[in-house]
Amino acid sequence: MHADAKLALRTARRIEKEIADAGWPVGAPLGSEEELRVRLEVSRSVLREALVLVEHHRAARMRRGNGGGLYVTAPDHGPATRAIILYLEHGGTSVADLVRARLLLEPLAAAGAAARLGEDDIAPLRAKAMPPGQRPGAPADIPAMDVFHATLGELSGNPVLRLFLHVLIALTDRFAAGEVAGRAAPVGESVEQARRRIVEAVVAGDAHEARSATTRYLEGVAGYVAAHPSRDRALRQDRPAPAPDGDAKMSELLAVRVHNEVVHRGWPVGEFLGTETELLTRYGVSRAVLREAIRVLEHHAVATMRRGPSGGLVVTEPEPSAAVEMMALYLDYRRATREDLHAVREAIELGCLDLVLARRAEPRVARRLAAAVEAGRDDAASGRVTFTELADLAGNPVLTLFLHIVTELAGRHLRGMRAEGGAVPDAVELSRWSRRSYARVAEAVIAGDDSLARHRARRELAEAFARLY
Repeated sequence: MHADAKLALRTARRIEKEIADAGWPVGAPLGSEEELRVRLEVSRSVLREALVLVEHHRAARMRRGNGGGLYVTAPDHGPATRAIILYLEHGGTSVADLVRARLLLEPLAAAGAAARLGEDDIAPLRAKAMPPGQRPGAPADIPAMDVFHATLGELSGNPVLRLFLHVLIALTDRFAAGEVAGRAAPVGESVEQARRRIVEAVVAGDAHEARSATTRYLEGVAGYVAAHPSRDRALRQDRPAPAPDGDAKMSELLAVRVHNEVVHRGWPVGEFLGTETELLTRYGVSRAVLREAIRVLEHHAVATMRRGPSGGLVVTEPEPSAAVEMMALYLDYRRATREDLHAVREAIELGCLDLVLARRAEPRVARRLAAAVEAGRDDAASGRVTFTELADLAGNPVLTLFLHIVTELAGRHLRGMRAEGGAVPDAVELSRWSRRSYARVAEAVIAGDDSLARHRARRELAEAFARLY
């Protein structure tokens, strides 16, 4: 990324931080282009690149003409969901990875829904559990998004769960439509029976049974996936990317088109896609639209514009920073609380621990666990070994990415507390405590004491929340 692009990204983040710090006042003016340029002390070209990203994130929108300027907008989950899909599809994620992540999070959502369900929600929830052909106004085939399972996330009252489940269900449907949701169920039950059992537990307000019934259902899904390995393919990008919403700009539509061409070629990192002149001719768009599209492609690390005489658009290796930023921004708008974050983080990290317990004999995992134990004994050790390493060792890219998002949001909360003059932990002492805590869990894993490892992990996560907040 060239210097102007980096400055544009920092400028976009400044604008978005201003919006967040102001409480996300939808409809409020932020200033004209000239006012923004002066206040932010950047060139017009840098500001315009920054505004491309701000609009792409749905944080604000430029209005032209009289009374024009930048205005705060209400973001939806669409751009964040698409960013996650773009990254996970390329990273070798499998259907089994998605189901494992759902198995950790969806029962938590069902329990939350049981605790919060209002009487007006009962009839709609029961209707959504019916087979599509019997559901009022629903198509007879498997829907593009399984609305029943998505509804559990909505009813949970936890915006982090809601967004993560939306992504997981959308991806499951995208790559296994009809193969999983339509056929997998606990032994001795149909899909409809399993869903009705979940619904009635939620309606009764029985959080424990809602959680158990959802777990049994998803264990049936996991069993189906395990029994049909041909369907557990990596999420190859063998189909077009999700289309932007109807409010998308021409540049975003062009970015999706270029992305799909990269997919069709097998994502050949380093391949030359054409000079600016060649791209203008190929796509029949203005220079401004092309350059905005390239900025979006660079933001998602799909391709980058190489400068100089032999310059042009080149395919790059995707990386998760754009997806993490967009998810964190949306959840900031949705007012995700520390408690919301902690509930999801605990579920993910304890689930990752179970995966690590199953892989502890693998040489790479064993080496890193032993290194964590040694680091916990050395107060002078540098770096911060934390429970997030569990996600890396677990080998599930979905959980790794989700944990990075939750960690980023938790960091924003701490930075906000610090800016407001609140008491925050000393960074050096927090690093030492984190290393010691993870070392204690690693010791139990190496010793083969699974119950002790889970006990320590749960206790250390609770203490981490108490220390941080």
